[in-house]
This record gives sequence, structure tokens and C-alpha cells, in this order.
Amino acid sequence: MLDALRRGSTGFVAKLLFALLVLSFAIWGVADVFTGWGRGSLAKVGGSDIRLEDYQRAFQNEINIISQQAGKRITTEQAHAAGLDNRVMAQLIAWSAVEQHANSLDLSLSDAALAEALKNDQAFKGPDGKFNRLAFENVLDRLGVSERGFLQLRRRDELREQLTSALINGIAVPDTIVEVTNAWRNETRIAEHFAIDADKAVTVPAPDDAKLKATYEASKASFMAPEARKLALLVLSIDQIKKGIEISDADAQASYDDTKKDYNTPERRRVQQIAFKDKAAAEAAKKAIAGGKSFGDAAKDTGAKDSDIDLGLVTKDRLIDPKIADAVFSLQKDAVSDPVEGRFATVLVRVTDIQPKVDRTFAEVKTQVKDKLATKKAEGQLQSVLDQVEDQRSAGKTLKEIGDALKLQFFEIPEVDRANKARNGQPAIMISDPTAVVNAAFNSGVGVESDVIELSDGSFAWLDVLDVMAAKQKPFEEVKDQVKQFYLTQERTRLVTELANKLVERADKGEAMAALATAGGAAKVETTPAFNRSTTPQGMSRDAVVRAFTLAKGKAGSAPDSNDKTRIVFKVTEITPAPAVSDAQRTTMTSELRNALADETLSEYVLALQKQLGTHINEDEFKKATGAATGDQTQ
Repeated sequence: MLDALRRGSTGFVAKLLFALLVLSFAIWGVADVFTGWGRGSLAKVGGSDIRLEDYQRAFQNEINIISQQAGKRITTEQAHAAGLDNRVMAQLIAWSAVEQHANSLDLSLSDAALAEALKNDQAFKGPDGKFNRLAFENVLDRLGVSERGFLQLRRRDELREQLTSALINGIAVPDTIVEVTNAWRNETRIAEHFAIDADKAVTVPAPDDAKLKATYEASKASFMAPEARKLALLVLSIDQIKKGIEISDADAQASYDDTKKDYNTPERRRVQQIAFKDKAAAEAAKKAIAGGKSFGDAAKDTGAKDSDIDLGLVTKDRLIDPKIADAVFSLQKDAVSDPVEGRFATVLVRVTDIQPKVDRTFAEVKTQVKDKLATKKAEGQLQSVLDQVEDQRSAGKTLKEIGDALKLQFFEIPEVDRANKARNGQPAIMISDPTAVVNAAFNSGVGVESDVIELSDGSFAWLDVLDVMAAKQKPFEEVKDQVKQFYLTQERTRLVTELANKLVERADKGEAMAALATAGGAAKVETTPAFNRSTTPQGMSRDAVVRAFTLAKGKAGSAPDSNDKTRIVFKVTEITPAPAVSDAQRTTMTSELRNALADETLSEYVLALQKQLGTHINEDEFKKATGAATGDQTQ
């Protein structure tokens, strides 16, 4: 059996599908395994502990990956808000469960096999295609582990892949499933349709007080004042510190002199470039252009498209090849260069726009320079002010007293609910990241000194919960206008639905859709193009499309429109079965289905291991690790 497992191991497929497994855990969450267990580690899977350092390393690696994909740095707070902490914990649980199963099967990896795997890993290869020690060390630095620690992690990864890839390699997709999937995906329908104009088709009588009171009594849950908190809030921000910092003209002038180039805009040129296989081809193209051929047509002769030759608006330092850069920045506008034998190819270049450099004087940028210097000084003082706030908190000072002493922003929030709304429906907390403050407020209580809150813009906040207002029923007289609007909306929906049902019955009896549209207040009947289950033609809604695929040809139905304000009445006029699957489609569909089956198999496998081994998360320790408030409740 073990030999079969090893033979079945391919690594790459397992890694790909294991990523899908992790994604599914991110969706499902790990709430079912929080049990308030023990201390000393974040979680226990069978006989294995998941330590704080394991979680922190994995969490930071995930942030690095997402930041790289997003093209900007993701903050820890943003990662927590997106649920990355639960995703990482689910990942570590899955890995630990599979690793223990691999150990129970006595799977192992020799040092020679591990070395060969590292040697062939693309992440560690240099420009020559061979193993590069520097690339390897760069990976170690990014992961924050020693070489010994990395090899241990890699060995565990390889063993997990042996097991998971062997599990999925035998998955086959029967032709029947492909045919059924094709029939479901690619069957098309055409429908006639119209939307009921409720303003023309139905009339809702004004309700009297008796009806309003009956509506209020029947729907009291819709007229509740949510739980709210009264807060004292102190905010420390760079902008606030900057207000107390004065920058002299002399200091600003000195900074400007040192960094003048940062305020200037270099010359930029919009460049087109055609690459040729050799100088002779470039010379022939230059001659043709001189004879009247356009630069674009000369590019097309080489097989290039307009998008291939456009380098955009660039500065000289953005052009990697010095010869090409010198040629570009010596040309007149709209002129074509002689052939330039660059580092990688021989090219012709053309400049279509020139934007001269702009040198900005000190007077023009003085405010900007001073703001930059003030920001830098404020950043240097931030930690000191933060420490002063914490010291005064420890000394028993109120947030208002601290705000007055240190000239920081202080707010008293009379009432805020979980949606950051005051009683009048307006935003209650008007700062850059109110969600972080609201979440902290509703995880705290009266008399509880909360930890400092790091906001998404780099600011800090402290809060005290001064009072807790429980959710309560709003009296009828206070919400009478809301009850009236609620009644009118509900009654209007009921009348439109009744009318739609009657129109569908008439359509099924053969009455013309044009006559039914008139009865529904619609101007005319529209006909969709052919649509399948995954498309939504104009005038239809997703609900209407789903309903249309349950009907026989010639039958009618109705569904809410996309805004849920009226109903669409439609009739299926044509059904076209899916065409036969081509070889290319069969290959693609089989691959998609196999991946889906493999993902489901891995998910079920890990969940079964988790149940068998027993998985517990130390709730309080996990909350500390993620920065959430501690508590006794089960998630």
C-alpha cells in the first residue's frame, strides 16, 4: 500500500488542490472546533500541538502572499477583518491532521529525495536554470526560518503531498457526468417577457390606524431599537500630532535643497518601438517608412499589434537599454529613429508625444515640503505620545483628561449601534476606521479597560464603554411613519404577486403576451436572445432565468426583478438542447470536474481525520494571538 502511495505522489496536483481545500476551510470557518480547552498552545490536533510561533509564521506568510498579489501592503487589521486568522488556523489544522496520518502509515522521505526536490524547485533556480544558493537564502529570509528549520518544514510538506496526491490521483470522471454537465451548462432558451409597472397596474389604498397597528403588532421585530453603547473615545493620529509641530522656512529650504529632484517632473515621452530579427530587416523597414508606409503598418509586417509596439509615456530611466533610451530622448516629435542595435534586439523607435520636464521652485512646493517634514517628525513622536497615553491610563486618568492634557481628539459618543448608527440613523463615529472601534466596543463592557486599537490608517484609539443600552421595542407612535411605509411596501408586493400569478395563468391558457403586458401596465413585450443557465439577458433577473429552466416550452412563469421592486412575467418560446461536446470541450470539462471531485475528496478526507483525531482550539489563547477580545463564549 505504501509503495502505491509513493508511486501515486505527484506533488504539484496535490499542492494545487490542497490550496482549494484551504479555501473551502476559509469559507466554512473553524468555529465548530472552538471548545475553550487548556493552555500552553493555540490548538491541539490529536497528539500534536499547534504553537503560537507556527500560527504567526503562517499568518505572516499569508499576508505577504496576499500583499504581493494585491500590489500593496495588507495590514494586520485588514487581514483579521477579512477572516485570514480563521483561514490560517484551518490550514494548520488540516496540515497537522494529514501529517499525523502520514506518520501513522510510516511514510518517509530520504535525504537524497529531499535534496533532489529542492534542486528541481523552480523557486531556487538562477538565470542559468541551476540551483542557486542565493535564491534559496532569500526564501529563508522571507520565511524567517533557519536552513534546518526550512528543511524540516519542507520534509513535512513533501510527506503530506505524498499522501494527498495519492488520494486524488485515482479519481476518474465518467463520460456520463461530462454529458450531463454539458447538457446542463449549454442548453439554451428564448423567452418573451415584460415587467409589471406597479404604479399603473395596482393601487394600494391608504391604511387607517387600525391596519397600521395590526401591521406593527404582526411585525414588531422590524421596529426594534438595536443594542447600543455610550462611549468615550480618544484618538491618536499623525495628523493630530502634526498640528503641534512648526517647521521653519530655513529647515524647509534645506530639505528642499537636499531632495529637489523629488519635487521635479522629468521629461517624459510617448514611445512606439518595433523589434526586428536583424539590422537588415530594420533598415528595410526604415526605408519603407521613409517611402510613405506608416509606422503601424511596418509593425504589422513583423507580426506585431498596436498594443505590442506602444511603450507608453516613459521617462528616460524607465527604458532599460541605454542605447534605446539615448535614441528615444534625442528624437524630434513624430520622427523615426535609424536602426538601434540594442542589448536584446535591433529596433526602430518613434516618439509621438513629448512632455517637457518641470522644475518646481521652493516657493511652489514650500507647503508640501513643510508637510512632509512635519509628518516625519510626527511619526518619530508617535510612539512617545502613545506611551504617555498608556502611562496616564495606568495612572487612572479618564480619556477626556488625557485628551485635554496631550491635545488629542476626544469624542463622547452618546449612542452607537453595531452598524455605527446613532438613533437618528446617521453615522455615530466619524473617524477613518469606525468599524474597528465599534467591534472593540461591542466586545467590551462598562468598567472594562480595553486595549489600544490600531486603526487601518496607522492611528490609534482607546475607548471606554460608559453605558450599555439593550435592544428595545420602539413604541408605535414613534415609528408610525415607518410602519405606514412598511405596510404600503408589503401590500404593494402582495398585489403585484397576485396580478403576476393571474397573468401567468392567462398566458398558459394561450392568451397573447402583448395583451397581458397591457394588463400589467408594461409598454411592450421583449424577446430575449438565447440564454443559458449562467447568463442573465437584459430585462430578466437571475430568479427569472432559474425559473425559466424549470418550464416546458410554451409555459409561463414569474419572478422578482433584479431590484425586487416588481415582478417579471415571461413565457418560454424556444428550447435548444446543448450541442455535442467537442474534443477540446471534453478535455476542459473533464479537467474541471476532476479538480472539483478532488477538492471535495480532500475536504472530506481532512474533515474525517479531524473528527477521528479530535481537534480543539484554545479559544482564549487564539483570541490573544489574533488581537481579539478574550471571553468565555464558544464561537
